Order: sequence, then structure tokens, then C-alpha cells
Amino acid sequence: MKSIRKALLLWLCVGLSIGIAAVGALLYVQAKAEANQIFDYQMKQLAASLPTQPFAPVAPGRNAPPDVARDIVIQIWDGRGLRIYHSHERLALPQRAELGFATIDTGDGPWRVYSTQHGNTVVQVAQPLSARRELAADTALRTIKPLLLLFPFLGALVWLTVTAGLLPIGRVAREVQARDADSLAPIGAGALPQEIRPLTDALNDLLARLDHALHVQRAFVADAAHELRSPLTALKLQIQLAERAGNETERSAAFAELRQGFERATRLVQQLLTLARQEPGAAADVQEEIDLDALARRVVSDLTPAAQDKGIDLGVAESGTGGGAGVTGDPEALRILLNNLVENAIRYTPQDGRVTVGVRRSGDRLALTVEDSGPGIPPAELDRVFDRFYRVPGTGVPGSGLGLAIVQQVAERHGAEVSLQNLQGGLLATVEFAAAAH
Repeated sequence: MKSIRKALLLWLCVGLSIGIAAVGALLYVQAKAEANQIFDYQMKQLAASLPTQPFAPVAPGRNAPPDVARDIVIQIWDGRGLRIYHSHERLALPQRAELGFATIDTGDGPWRVYSTQHGNTVVQVAQPLSARRELAADTALRTIKPLLLLFPFLGALVWLTVTAGLLPIGRVAREVQARDADSLAPIGAGALPQEIRPLTDALNDLLARLDHALHVQRAFVADAAHELRSPLTALKLQIQLAERAGNETERSAAFAELRQGFERATRLVQQLLTLARQEPGAAADVQEEIDLDALARRVVSDLTPAAQDKGIDLGVAESGTGGGAGVTGDPEALRILLNNLVENAIRYTPQDGRVTVGVRRSGDRLALTVEDSGPGIPPAELDRVFDRFYRVPGTGVPGSGLGLAIVQQVAERHGAEVSLQNLQGGLLATVEFAAAAH
């Protein structure tokens, strides 16, 4: 598990190390440039301070101080090219014909040399570049030493600051840990730092969605229990009637009622299970490309016997998609959606009526339509019919009030829009999808 404290301390140390190294390198370059300027000036001044009268040949300066002998070498040649003076015999350098500054390589490393005409002699002053580098390095090191001393203080400061900054997270963790499993109230974010609030806002949003989902689930369970109570009670009464039947005719009628009640209860349970399976996250999210034209033909073929029993003309309209009616989604869920729309249309369409399933394209949208010649829906009820267990009063058609709720749930899973529109002598149900990308 990663630690914010350790990560911050590590990156602080790495960043400071890189920064100090960069500052040290920059200081070294600057100090070296300044040292070159200063030492070049000193070499010119040293050469100019020598006497201008002719020199007599002298012996090397054997008793020169060690540091001067190492850092500065002075050589003088007469007009015939004879060296008449050199400050340190071991560090004797060859005479240069050119005057001015130059850098030469020797067995002791590179040297900076200044040559000038002094009367009838040539004076050559030289200094090893290592002395200048050592001075520049020493200057840079003395400058960055205070920065190195800041390392432990900054580390302790970061550790204490992060510890103090993480205290609100610990408080929130303890508050959440102390809650009951049923408590979905939002987490108080009044005293939290601004950087932590997005996390608590996200948690509060999740808790709100969970609370809404649980509320919907409780309402669904309550409604389902209420809706199941009626058919189960009816089944119990019909069984009692069958048991008390005095003759075969009464018994046959009672069993016929019992069979119808059982079929209604079975359909209700199936629709409840279907609605539960279409809840978000209840099943694996299957994503395939589906041809709506083929889906329409398949559903119409499956429900043709039911339509024929009522003398209803059930068919598929000519496709207006030009052969491209593909959408992305769950094939079984979309089959359930269209199946419920067509079943509702058949149930509410009167004898010898008409139900037409169609697919049309509008721009980058595909529309699946079911048009019937039924009585339609009162305008005030068009939105309410999508509620679970709600049925339009006075229809006289048996049902559970779940068909359109399932349609709405499946459509929301697929990012589709469902709409109902009353026509002149019928109802048009439309489901609009985004066309599959090719």
C-alpha cells in the first residue's frame, strides 16, 4: 500500500537533490568564468609589474613558496630566445611565439599562458587551469552547503504537514466505519480541506444513488407483494370453488377460472423477474450489433398466432433504413422490449384491428415503431403508463401494469428514448436508438 507521506518525502528529496545539483553546476560554471577573468587580469598585472631594464641570466627561484610555485610560473626570454629567468624549473614551459593569452597542454594538465613583449625581453606568465577549477568548485560548494542543511528540516516539516493534512481523512474514515449498514446519510464535509472534498462529494453522490436505488427497490418489493397478493388470493378462492363444485359442469367452470388465474399469476411473476433482470447491474452488459429489421420480423413471427386469435392484422412495414438498421445492445433485452410493445398493442387493439411494426432512419438515429388501431391512451395518462403497476382506469383489459415499465427500463439501458403518441384512431409507440457505428 502506498503512503502519501513517504511518497511526498521521497519526491521532495529527489526534487531537492536535482535542484541543488543544478544550482551547484550553474554556480560552478559562473564561478569558473569569474575566476578566469580575475586570474587573467592578475596575470597581465603580474607581467606588467616586472622591471623593464634588461635582465641578466639568473638561476631558477628554488626557494619560492610551494603554492606560488605550483600556481604561477614566470619565464623570461631575451631577444636571442635564451631563457634568462624561470620561477620554477620543474614547471618550465616552452616559449610561445604568439603574444597574448592561450591554453596549452602539458604533462601536468592544461595551463593558461599569457605572453607579452617587455622591453627587449618576452615575459611569459602561466597558471594551471586546475587551480581555477578548484577555486570554482570550492566557491560553489560553500554556496550550496546551507541548502544541504535544509534536507532534514524540510523532511520533518513535510511529514508533520502531511500528517496534519490527513487528519480529516481519518475522521471521515472513522465516521463511515461507525455507521450502521442502513445509514446512507451524506458525509459532513464542512471542515474538510478543499483537495479532499471531491472525494467526499463523490462518496455522497454514490450514497445518494444507493439510497435512491434502495428506495426504488423497496417500493418495487412492496408493489410486487401487493400485486401478487391479489392473484394468489383469487387462486385460493378458485381452488375452494372447485372443491365445493356439486357437479361436473360447475367443476369444469371452476377449473377454467383457476387455469386463467394461474396464467395471469404466471405472467405477472415472469414480468416481475424480467423487470428485475433489466435493472442496472443485475445482469452482464452484453453489447452486440443488432439488426432492427430482423428483430421486427422475428417478434412479429412469434406473436402472429396471438394476433390471429383476435383476427388482428399483424405485420412489418416496409423498411425505410436502406438496409442499414444496426444498433448496439443486448439482443435478448431488445427482443423483450419489442415483444412487450407488440403484445400490448395486440391486447388493447379491438377485434379485426391492425398492428404494424416498422423501422425507420432519421439522420444518425434509428426508430423502432409499433402502430395499432386501438383506442389510444388519454393524454393525461401518457406519462403515467410507464410507472410500475400502473394501468389506465376503465380499460377492461387484464394486465399487470409492468409491460411499459419494462420497455422504459430496457430503453434506458440502451440510451434510447421511448415516446407514445395518439393518432387518429390508434396509438404510435416509438423507440429511438443511436445507429451503430461502422
